[in-house]
Amino acid sequence: MSTGEGTRAVRAGLPEPQKYEPTLPGPVFAAHYHLPGEPTGPYTYGRDSNPTWTLLEQAVGELEAPGETGVETVVFASGMAAVSAVLLSQVRTGDAVVLPDDGYQALPLVREQLEEYGVEVRTAPTGGDAQLAVLDGAKLLWIETPSNPGLDVCDVRRLADAAHAGGALVAVDNTLATPLGQRPLALGADFAVASGTKGLTGHGDLLLGYVVCRNAELAARVRHWRKVVGAIPGPMEAWLAHRSLATLQLRSDRQCANALALARALAARAEVTGLRYPGLPEDPSHKIASEQMRRFGSVVSFDLPGREHAERFLAEARLVDDATSFGSVRSSAERRGRWGGDAVSEGFIRFSAGVEDTDDLVADVLRALDAAAG
Repeated sequence: MSTGEGTRAVRAGLPEPQKYEPTLPGPVFAAHYHLPGEPTGPYTYGRDSNPTWTLLEQAVGELEAPGETGVETVVFASGMAAVSAVLLSQVRTGDAVVLPDDGYQALPLVREQLEEYGVEVRTAPTGGDAQLAVLDGAKLLWIETPSNPGLDVCDVRRLADAAHAGGALVAVDNTLATPLGQRPLALGADFAVASGTKGLTGHGDLLLGYVVCRNAELAARVRHWRKVVGAIPGPMEAWLAHRSLATLQLRSDRQCANALALARALAARAEVTGLRYPGLPEDPSHKIASEQMRRFGSVVSFDLPGREHAERFLAEARLVDDATSFGSVRSSAERRGRWGGDAVSEGFIRFSAGVEDTDDLVADVLRALDAAAG
């Protein structure tokens, strides 16, 4: 039966109904299982598999690749565990990897590790499909679109086709878009990777990551890496993540509406420069984003005139938490330059729209901007 996105999110990964059993079984806390005789069957040891992971993995696969068979998902303890698993399980000494130079702040840490292992790492910006220029001979292309925190967008299908023509694998970080905003596998990627900490689970209270792919051999390498390094999610985190999926469409729709309304309001402010949101028709990335995204995400970025101005704005906001990360039901923002590592100005703000009433959120931001300028 064909279903819509909201219905799919509500039902994803649920087991067949059993009399007197809950709709979504509770978390299974087990380091080991009863295992007489030969060690066969799906559950043997807690580092290898867990029934709670199984249901969540089925659910995420249904969202990333609805209606497809043969899709395999591997969940991890964090987004960076998932990122590392793909990169470090697929490449070897002497291989070349292409990364974005404007991606997530922790990617340089992975680059250092890859280079220590003798892997050549090339970088290029996300915008303008610039990674094409350094793709020749690479083993793996890593795409982050929209990029974090600059919100540039690249043409996933174009890059994937070029990579595959040269024998490279393609991984797409889908954290900011979520499966309801973008489906990398349908655009040609071999791996869809994300931090479930962000918009997927949406409450800012757990760490989670996942990798989805169609190729059983590639998935087996990723799963083996998880076993070797032990980067497994706790059963409670996995259960909470699965429970949170039921509201994914509701949260995403409100967050994206709030982000667009906020971006429109910010566009009218003289002190705001460098405004980026792919959902704005005037945004440089809007055209390609409209062709490959169904929702444009909850994150808006912009510049204020300097560090002190940005910090005054954050201090004045009442409905916006000064916090890192994004995708939560509660709006948050931060002066991104406080961490170092991102090529942003001292007044750069990464704003994550929550699910507050749109009018309330916009009014609070405008009031905080007025107070910060006064």
